Amino acid sequence: MTARTQKLFVKSYGCQMNVYDADRMADALGAEGFSTTQSADDADVIVLNTCHIREKAAEKVYSELGRIRKAAQEAGRRPIVAVAGCVAQAEGAEILKRSPIVDLVVGPQSYQNLPELIAKARAGERPVDTEFAVEKKFEALARPAMRPARAPAVSAFLTVQEGCDKFCTFCVVPYTRGAEVSRSVAQVLGEAERLAGSGVREITLLGQNVDAYHGEGPDGRPWTLARLLERLSEIDGIARLRYTTSHPRDFGDDLIAAHRDLPKLMPYLHLPVQSGSNRILKAMNRRHTGAEYVELIGRIREARPDLALSGDFIVGFPGETDADFEDTMAIVEAADYAASFTFKYSPRPGTPAAGRAGQVPDEVMSERLARLQARISERQAAFQRSLVGRRLEVLVERAGRHPGQMGGRSPYLIPVQIESCDAAPGDLVEVDVTGAGANSLFAAPAGGARGAIPQLAEATA
Repeated sequence: MTARTQKLFVKSYGCQMNVYDADRMADALGAEGFSTTQSADDADVIVLNTCHIREKAAEKVYSELGRIRKAAQEAGRRPIVAVAGCVAQAEGAEILKRSPIVDLVVGPQSYQNLPELIAKARAGERPVDTEFAVEKKFEALARPAMRPARAPAVSAFLTVQEGCDKFCTFCVVPYTRGAEVSRSVAQVLGEAERLAGSGVREITLLGQNVDAYHGEGPDGRPWTLARLLERLSEIDGIARLRYTTSHPRDFGDDLIAAHRDLPKLMPYLHLPVQSGSNRILKAMNRRHTGAEYVELIGRIREARPDLALSGDFIVGFPGETDADFEDTMAIVEAADYAASFTFKYSPRPGTPAAGRAGQVPDEVMSERLARLQARISERQAAFQRSLVGRRLEVLVERAGRHPGQMGGRSPYLIPVQIESCDAAPGDLVEVDVTGAGANSLFAAPAGGARGAIPQLAEATA
């Protein structure tokens, strides 16, 4: 009798790196005969891949664990339950004490050990693996995926760097992901070539501080992110490159030049600033001023005039005054964002800012956040309206909701609905933008589908 295939369910919270890590967990367990399922109800192994950035992250995990426990009891089942990711790294064995349903805890640098940890859990142990063995994780990532084949993807994430050495006073990343470590150029290229071979057309390089990339090159010397992007642009089949998230202090001249010289590098940059106030930036340990940030943006835009910018803002950092907040509103004007992500400050246990005096009342933070979001929404809408009437190149990703409609992604990451389009997922089509909605563009084909971009072929010939 053939053994039943084991089923894996992974629920990820937070950043794109957790999405990437979830896929690599599936890779690790695919070699053990697991297939992924979209429901926890029939899973043999349930993994909560957690994020610790926002306030009360651990409480949300315990709430989810309670729901899993209740559902399992009602169904008369007992799946293996694992807590992974940054909450696992921060809480460790405490998770086992607080939640009896949890069978194992694994940090973000150790998920390649999942098969062994699951075996221990089935043998009656409750293992905890939260060591910062990033190099071992990267070695595991270098091996080809062995899980059952899935529908081919058009775009994919690729982790090239993890951890952060900046120690911003509000951030837990150095404590949950560790110091900055970069994958070797050979490892990154090997994975990128496998992705291209599977039909991926667009790759987004990931890192907590991706522009600090310093992976070992073939010559034994560290390569910068710009040099890595140049080499990745030579891979046949890859038509688009992106990267996230960057820190202003690590944005070198060669990376600015890459935006000028590499047609495959998309004209969209996510570059967090967090505040426009120099006083608050210093308190955050960002180690740059608002003026330096704006000057950097100007240099990047000089190299790539069609570049669109997004950023991150924290409202209500301890000690933030009305004047500090007005400085933030001013930098929104100066930077001319196409989009941004905004958050109320939430104290993270163990970070220097958590115990500082001058915590801003929640009602004040809420009022400031509403004002900031309203202004950024105006900026975003204006940017999207500015694209109406323009001709853009769109990467087709899927069929649309209506007959003859296809959905894709613009160079600026904005979803595009293309009417009367006979292109297939993975095709690059030129479109004329006919309208702008709240979160997407509408377009009509300008010249039909094509599988390669002539100017890119010339650039890499």
